[in-house]
Amino acid sequence: MGVVLNIENGKREAASIKDLIDLTAADMGRVNKLILSKAGSDVEMIPEIANHLISSGGKRLRPMLTLASAQMFGYSGEGHVKLATSVEFMHTATLLHDDVVDESGMRRGNKTARMIWGNQASVLVGDFLLGQAFRMMVDVGSLEALDILSSAASIIAEGEVMQLAAAKNLETTEDEHFAVIKAKTAALFSAAAEVGPVIAQATRNDRAALRSYGMNLGLAFQLIDDALDYGGTSKDLGKNVGDDFREGKVTLPVILAYRRGTKAERTFWKRAIEDNFTDDAGLEKAIGLMTRHGAIADTIGRAGHFGEIARDALAPLEATPQKSALIDVIDFCISRVN
Repeated sequence: MGVVLNIENGKREAASIKDLIDLTAADMGRVNKLILSKAGSDVEMIPEIANHLISSGGKRLRPMLTLASAQMFGYSGEGHVKLATSVEFMHTATLLHDDVVDESGMRRGNKTARMIWGNQASVLVGDFLLGQAFRMMVDVGSLEALDILSSAASIIAEGEVMQLAAAKNLETTEDEHFAVIKAKTAALFSAAAEVGPVIAQATRNDRAALRSYGMNLGLAFQLIDDALDYGGTSKDLGKNVGDDFREGKVTLPVILAYRRGTKAERTFWKRAIEDNFTDDAGLEKAIGLMTRHGAIADTIGRAGHFGEIARDALAPLEATPQKSALIDVIDFCISRVN
């Protein structure tokens, strides 16, 4: 179930992150070894749960941003591998916690850890991975990098609480939603991109450029996820299409359709989201209303806007293969809705 989404007429050739993957391949090999090492524990359940999610097929985009942004400014030490691994552990911990809060059943086409081992184990293993992430940050010895990533961890937690407080609230404004996704998703993208130039001792302007790039890329990435839930495929999402609707999440397509709808349509949304009437028929009607009011298309448009801000953030920087690859990431994130 879904709708066909088009970003623009005369679309550029298919976007890819192949260049980013190629540029970071050697370092990502070291990251993957460190991930397996640091996810180990004498407590048997810890590596079982950690490896269940770590090995489930994610693209590891965030650690690749850290590696590429460090390479971009000529970094030649070992710290970027530890920071990239820290970023991936922070992301994995967030997923474990998110699935408990959202009561999700699927993640990247597999049962979530909470469905196999339970909520308590998922939360505690997420905490273990966060602890390991901070140990690696300390090992790097950069107080500034530690400050950036620890601040991001705090902001992500605030975003989770903001989302919980706003759960099923159809009066949520677009600005309020942006505040949530800026904290929950974009903060880690921003930190992942910024710590590379920090340990490479790049200029403040260069650090600010990567910070802005990451923040706006993260906003675009999450808005595309919001749109894909109503018009993508399970392969695109890494979860079941319509999960946001079934979980009563108030994402941007819902906010726009609700605000633009008639009184009768707003009654439907209240019954669906607030009273949990979210069956397949309800999902089909929701997609129809979103299509009628341009809610999905406008969500994609907002994502494109943030993508352009990310592109402009990098514009003044010297041309390098890494810069070109980071620009490709913007196109790739948005082109998921083709």
